[in-house]
This record gives sequence, structure tokens and C-alpha cells, in this order.
Amino acid sequence: MHWLDLSIFLTYMVAMLGVGLYFFYQNKTTEDYYVGGRKIGSWHIGLSVVATDVGGGFSIGLGGLGFALGISGSWMLFTGLIGAWLAAVFLIPSVNKLSKEINLLTLPQLFGYLFNGRVALMTGILSAIGYVGFTSSQILAGAKLATATFPTLELPTALWVMGGVAVIYTVFGGLKAVIYTDTVQWIILMGGLLFVALPLGYYEVGGWEGLQNTLPKSYFDFQNITWQTFVNWGITIIPIWFVGMTLYQRIFAAKNEQEAQKAWFIAGLLEWPLMAIMGVSLGIIARAAVEQGLLAGITAAGTDAEMGVPLLLRYTLPYGLMGVVLAAYFSAIMSTADSCLMAASSNIMTDLMKPFIKLTERQEMRWSQVLTFIVGLGAIAISNYMTQVLDLMLMSYSVMVSGLTIPLLAGMFMRKVSSRGALWAIIMGGGTTITLLATSMELPLGLDANVFGLSASAITYFVIGIFHSDKQEVFEKVSL
Repeated sequence: MHWLDLSIFLTYMVAMLGVGLYFFYQNKTTEDYYVGGRKIGSWHIGLSVVATDVGGGFSIGLGGLGFALGISGSWMLFTGLIGAWLAAVFLIPSVNKLSKEINLLTLPQLFGYLFNGRVALMTGILSAIGYVGFTSSQILAGAKLATATFPTLELPTALWVMGGVAVIYTVFGGLKAVIYTDTVQWIILMGGLLFVALPLGYYEVGGWEGLQNTLPKSYFDFQNITWQTFVNWGITIIPIWFVGMTLYQRIFAAKNEQEAQKAWFIAGLLEWPLMAIMGVSLGIIARAAVEQGLLAGITAAGTDAEMGVPLLLRYTLPYGLMGVVLAAYFSAIMSTADSCLMAASSNIMTDLMKPFIKLTERQEMRWSQVLTFIVGLGAIAISNYMTQVLDLMLMSYSVMVSGLTIPLLAGMFMRKVSSRGALWAIIMGGGTTITLLATSMELPLGLDANVFGLSASAITYFVIGIFHSDKQEVFEKVSL
């Protein structure tokens, strides 16, 4: 890498660490650290939501879909738009109000309010597992980008370097640092990809004529996916807007219900069509560049699809601009990694440790930072054993969705609930998905393991609920 590109990239990383250090001195309580003092506006939250949800994993992953499938890969983020808008209409009015009334910091606390402490504990465990995995996926995305850019850099080294920066500034800054840097990071990402990477890559492959003459027609067909693929994406991504800890932290951080809803509508529109089309378009251009022989010694058959876009950037961008685009991609990765890291550490601190130990406010704050550091190290270690960013992301989503969706919807919107049913629904739903993923079983109709996990959760909840139901005294507070 040229010294100019390296200087731009290093300046960006130092700036992110500086933001974390600034907020280190601003955070006085765990409420500051985990929910930003509950005073953040819609645009900061909206950009943070989309930066977190799409982030580096989907940026690298969408490029891989474009490389392998073409424009039809963009439908993955259409499910994100649906999930965001459904949550804005049906979930946020209740949750935002309730968070102010009973000082909610985490999703498991909501489960504890709707059901009981055992359900909250199990929710915390499942959510922490999911978000540790999700953090790992973002670190892996950053490492893949780094190894494509620095040919002499080994993947394990890249994992520790990329992960280390994300972990350190998150440990220092908490959610305020996460949200405000996410705003900047999203702007950097959009600027770098829209005004540098896309036009230069498009020019290199010969524009529209070059793409059409190089790639099959299926690459430009929005219908080039099976119904099973769309169902699998939808059943995994739409529910995460109802059970994602990173999203609840932002609902809790919003000034009021209207600001939170506005943020979710903004995020949905930015995800699809803008980021979806842009992400897969870069993958399509990368595939055309490979087929045209523009990337020396690289063939489609021997290339990891998720490495297509990083390799395109390495071979086609001039000095200076490479540093800008590298910072853009890394900013996307950081924006998701930091949020997921915050979610995992807050689950462990607030939901798994705090009920059993007594700490002063200052001790709790410092322990939160220590836990964030420890969880970050664990996520980096896990990323050493995975190879595909998108697979790891969707696996992490699936575990949380399959266990938590049915109890959450039942607790929020049904007049009678079952705490026992909720507990076992979480165990059976999450356990079924984990088992199916671990055994790599071939599933009926090509459906995802998450479909069967959700089914197991629903059946478990309603069967147990027939015999064991609670009096729902909180319904009037949280129902629409």
C-alpha cells in the first residue's frame, strides 16, 4: 500500500480512538455508557441503526452476493426495510414509553418485566451468545478487507489488529461514542463507495456495455433467486428488528417515541434500495473485472466471493483514493462491531452478573468496561475459526430470532402469557437452531434451520401455555 493511502487509513483509526477517549470522560453512569443518557435525536439514531445493521458484514457480504448472484442479492436487505417499518409501527410506541417508566437498559430486562427473572436470565444468555458471534463476523470482515489490501498481512494478524482497534474505542466510549461515530462512519462509507469505488470500478470494466458483454443475463435479473432463499432471508432478518439488543439500546437512547420511529423509517429507506443496490453492484463490477482478467492472476473459480470487492479496490483504485475507500469500508465494519460488542457486554453485566452481585455505580461502570474488553477478546478468538462473514452473521441472527421472537410477541401483544412457556420456548427454539446448524443436517425444502427453530419455539410456548398461564398484569402498560 502506498504511503498516502496508509496515512489516510491510520489517521481515520486514530480519530476513532480519539472519539472513544473523549466519551470516556463524559460517561458518568451505566445509563450514559449503555443508552447514551436517553437524549439522542432521530438522525443520529437512524444513521447508527443502518450503519450497525448493514455495516461491514453486510457490506462485504452483499458484495459477495453480487459477485455470486448479481442484482437479485439486493433482496436480502429488502427484508430489513420490512422489519424496520414493522418495528416502528408496532413495537416502538410501547417499548420507548416503558423504557422511561421502568428505566430499561437491556432487552432481557423487558423479558423479566413481561415474564419473570428466569426468563430474563435465559434471554440474556441467548442474546450474549448471538452478539458475541455477530461481533466476530464484523472482525472477520475487517480482516478480510485488510488481507486483500495488504498482501503480506496474514489473516490471524489482521483479526487481532482490526479487532483490537474496535474493542479499545468501544471500551472507552460506550454507546455515545458508538452512535456519534456511526453517523460519521456511515457518511464516510457512502461517500467512499458512491463517489469513488462505484464510478471508478464501473469505468474500469467498460461501463454498462462491458458488464453486459461479460456477465450472464441472470446477473441483471431481480428474479434470480429461489423462493426458499427469500423466505430464509425474511424469516431470519425481519424478526431481528423485534429481538435485536443493539436496536433496543437505540430505542432506549431516543429522546422520545416520535424520534425513535422517525429513526427507524430513515434506517429502512437507507437499507433498501440505497445500500442494497450499491453493495451488490460493487460485487457485480468485481465479478466482471475478474472475468475480464483485470485482476492479475485471479479467477472466479478460485476466489472467495466475499473477497471480490476488496480485491477490486486493491487493483483498480489510484493512490490516495484507496485510503479513502479502505477507511470507508473499515468504518462500516467498526460501526457494527462496536454496537454488537456493547450489546453482548451489557447483556452479561446487566442481566447475568448484576442480579447476583452488588456494586456501586462507579464499580459497575468500570466492570462494564472490563467486560467489554473481555468479550471483545473472545470475539476475536472466535473469528479465527470462521471463514464466511455472511454465514457467521446469519447464524448469529438465527440463534436469537428462533429463541426470542415468539416469547417477545406473546408477552407484548397477548392478554394471557406463560412464563414457563416463555422459558422453554427460548430453550427449545434456540436449542433446535443451534443443533441443526452444528450437525449441518440437510433440511426439508432447502429451508433454513431458523424456520424449524421458530416452529419449535411457537409449538412449545403455546402447548405449555395451555396448562400454565400467568395473570398478565402489565398488559395495559405495553399493549398498543
